[in-house]
Amino acid sequence: MEHSVYQAIQDLLRANGASFRTVHHEPTATSEESARARGEELRVGGKALLIKAGEEFRLFILSANLKADSAAIKAHLNVKKTRFATAEELMRLTGLVPGSVPPFGRPILPFELYADPSVRENDRIAFNAGSLTDSIVMPVDDWLRVAAPVIFRFSANLP
Repeated sequence: MEHSVYQAIQDLLRANGASFRTVHHEPTATSEESARARGEELRVGGKALLIKAGEEFRLFILSANLKADSAAIKAHLNVKKTRFATAEELMRLTGLVPGSVPPFGRPILPFELYADPSVRENDRIAFNAGSLTDSIVMPVDDWLRVAAPVIFRFSANLP
């Protein structure tokens, strides 16, 4: 499934006239490793987090140099509980391993998509595209137009 997600993203971007470049690199397990492999600053990375908020899983995207603020997510969505998807849930729901989830909801992944305004603070966004070895770097404006996330602030600085 990894290759099909990667291909589906490229097809979606091309169909919507988005510019992007692909980067094939050694497998990366962290946002920091991915940024180094792509030759980009950490903050340019679009960190994708699959979070169960209330009773449903949703996909949250923020700048890779930040962490998610669960209180902000709970307040915005009016839910009492949030938690990260387990590796097993992630595999079952997406066919992907941790670190390979791209910042796309429907039609790529079956989730509502939310983005933190921190993503807009960069002129581009870089992300692992359904694979630990394949990344895409693209103008953030094109990503916002194609991915069409709901935007609200849910980030906090890393300790």
